[in-house]
Amino acid sequence: MTAILGGGISGLSAAYYALENPKLTPLVILEASNRIGGWIRSIKQPDGTIFETGPRVIRANSHDLLNLVEELKLSSKVIPIKINHPAAKNRYIYTDNVLHCLPNSLKGIVTKNTLLNRSLSSLLWNDFKATKVHKDDESIYSFVQRRFGKDVSEKMVAPILCGICGGDIHQLSAKSFMTNIFETEQKYGSVFMGLVQKKFSEILNIKKEKENKLRNTNETQKIAKSNNTSLHLVERARIEKWSVWGLEGGFEKLPQTLAENITKRGVNIKMKHNCEQIIFNKNYVELIVNGNVEKYSHIISSLPAKNLANLIQKQHPELSRELYNIPTVTIAVVNLQFSENVLPIDAFGVLIPPKEEIPILGIIFDSCALPQNSKMTVLTVMMGGAWFEKYFDKCSSEEHLKMIAVKYTNQLLSINEYPKTYNVSILKDCIPQYIIGHAERLTRIHDYISAHKIPLALCGSSYHGVGVSHVILSAKEAVSSINQ
Repeated sequence: MTAILGGGISGLSAAYYALENPKLTPLVILEASNRIGGWIRSIKQPDGTIFETGPRVIRANSHDLLNLVEELKLSSKVIPIKINHPAAKNRYIYTDNVLHCLPNSLKGIVTKNTLLNRSLSSLLWNDFKATKVHKDDESIYSFVQRRFGKDVSEKMVAPILCGICGGDIHQLSAKSFMTNIFETEQKYGSVFMGLVQKKFSEILNIKKEKENKLRNTNETQKIAKSNNTSLHLVERARIEKWSVWGLEGGFEKLPQTLAENITKRGVNIKMKHNCEQIIFNKNYVELIVNGNVEKYSHIISSLPAKNLANLIQKQHPELSRELYNIPTVTIAVVNLQFSENVLPIDAFGVLIPPKEEIPILGIIFDSCALPQNSKMTVLTVMMGGAWFEKYFDKCSSEEHLKMIAVKYTNQLLSINEYPKTYNVSILKDCIPQYIIGHAERLTRIHDYISAHKIPLALCGSSYHGVGVSHVILSAKEAVSSINQ
């Protein structure tokens, strides 16, 4: 019998994949709260409007996730957003009292943009003249500033990372968050030259690319004529050139459907079951759950690393310390609904660099990406992150957070109306922070588990990626890693 700790999307996915291995069954999911889905939550308003407090759209290259959606028979609920859609093309950064659109075309790359006051192609020159520095790891700020310039680091990369994980690039690990380009520099000495060399075989294969392009064009034309939705979602996303996608009825439809699927197949989901301690014995594992002892053969933990650290501290203090040192940040999310279209621009949203000293991380234009009613506007304001204590330590009431969200939304977007409805959520410790040395810490964690032959597999956002697609992949890999 296998216990899965946590009923968020990674825990549910772990159960889904574990069902393929009869040696791991029966399966029990222990969820401390009274709901499944974790940070994925869609709140339906009386008029039918949906507020998302967590993820809402996913990148189209998330193949494992698209396959899962298809297997759960949710294909008809997928809302694709193609690369030519304003929500895919237009992403803004607010700095120096101006909204700057990030370059989204070849022309935008080679011409001077207002954000940096230079062209993105000038980054090539910065990269070429930068000296390679051998490092095991460094901060994202240090890496980007060294290779591309301080302006890129502060005005472009910093706000993007705020949008991804609410983190401070002076603390975040370049090796863990920018693995590909970090390792490329270490190997080739130049990011751009390294990427060119790594892709050289693809660049030479022009004939193949032309054939693929011709085939894709023909396939697209066929789809346009027949409205064929029988293709696999991964193929549809490629052929139709999706950028991102969402789900009709809200993204919480995914964990809800996943829970229904695994429950029908025998998984026992126990809500309000809080695991208080884990004790690893020679041939079995004891869990103290709501004061009672339960026995299992394997444990898959999708809990935040700090939560798991508390459960094993008595028996494995060294492992507990490593897990506890993966920090998290708190995000305040304020959903706003306006009765009319009040947006001055069509875009995915706007991000704010920390250097602006504004207490919000960014604003997502939900009604642009996933319109629910042609006349209304739905926005999501994200606040806090690494700066939650700085701005909201003294006052984090719902009324105060709503007031801040409305104030800066009106200021940044020149909106003169007051929202019709709103929702405030404080997501405490919701996003792990991969600080400098994170990759080495993960190696020590996995080495410890292996050396001590602990029947424990790890998944979730604390380890190899904070996105939904990352945690689903981590669940799949955790199940595969269990040594029978």
